[in-house]
Amino acid sequence: MTENQQIVLDNRPVGEATTSNFKLLHTQTPELQDNQVLVRHHYLSLDPYMRGRMNESKSYAVPQPLGEVMIGGTVGEVVQSRHPKFNPGDKVVGMGGWQLYSVVDGNAPGMLRRVDTTHVPLSHYLGAVGMPGVTAWYGLVKIINPKAGETVTVSAASGAVGSAYGALAKARGCRVVGIAGGKDKCAYVVNELGFDACIDYKEHKDYLSLSKALREACPNGIDGHFENVGGMVLDAVMLRTNAFARIAVCGMIAGYDGAPLPMTNPALILVNRMKIEGFIVSEHMEVWPEALHELGTLVGSGKLRPRESVAQGLAAAPEAFLGLLKGKNFGKQLVKLI
Repeated sequence: MTENQQIVLDNRPVGEATTSNFKLLHTQTPELQDNQVLVRHHYLSLDPYMRGRMNESKSYAVPQPLGEVMIGGTVGEVVQSRHPKFNPGDKVVGMGGWQLYSVVDGNAPGMLRRVDTTHVPLSHYLGAVGMPGVTAWYGLVKIINPKAGETVTVSAASGAVGSAYGALAKARGCRVVGIAGGKDKCAYVVNELGFDACIDYKEHKDYLSLSKALREACPNGIDGHFENVGGMVLDAVMLRTNAFARIAVCGMIAGYDGAPLPMTNPALILVNRMKIEGFIVSEHMEVWPEALHELGTLVGSGKLRPRESVAQGLAAAPEAFLGLLKGKNFGKQLVKLI
């Protein structure tokens, strides 16, 4: 057995989540059974969807159980194995959760995957070449399906999903405009990620002001939009959409505390014969190999240079997670565990 640390959901938030919703436990890993693998996590992924799982209300997935390890993607190294396909030293990606070690059934589909760190850093398999990257790929390719020359936009443009979306859209010949919070993030989106423009939503008090800025950045209107935020941002984008625009809805982080998120001009869905589709990327595992291949090539060639915000140590995870929900991270939010 190995000394382990785990963070569990101790109680459900009422309104805004706080660090008191979590509890740090000291435990031991169980003895390995046949076909099981012991993984030492190097990095833990923090993602906005985790906030929705903390609620008990009905959603696309079952709520995070109280008293159990918080769900979360992890990358790390196999330290012990009783499975013929995994060996000590293998670098792997999985869903090990908020803990230092996990015991994984090596036969369970999709629970553990070996990765090659020759050209792609291990941490990127939680971001640009992981679930966030595939999320961007699916929304762009399968829902928006842009033609070269079309204008596409994305909210939370400097984050893990937004940065991958920009690189994928530029590779398809689109005009790409981001929406992000703060001058530094907007500068990164344009200068390092290669977006054509980026709008700082913090400079705008309402959706009409933000929409005016979008009109200047998107003189030919918006053909496709990827939504991570909702609220004022989505209202502003809706005013600039062209006929037959497509909107891929991945997240509504503005409403994760449980308050309703009204839409100001829903009639535009009809007026512009708009397609709006929400999706959960884990329900589309058939596209992951194709998406990961393209994303890995973009990172390996330097065409996608993702940024990371890294908190140190498992105990820092709750505070880093709450900061993520408020946009304090710059790029993919990770916790370094080793």
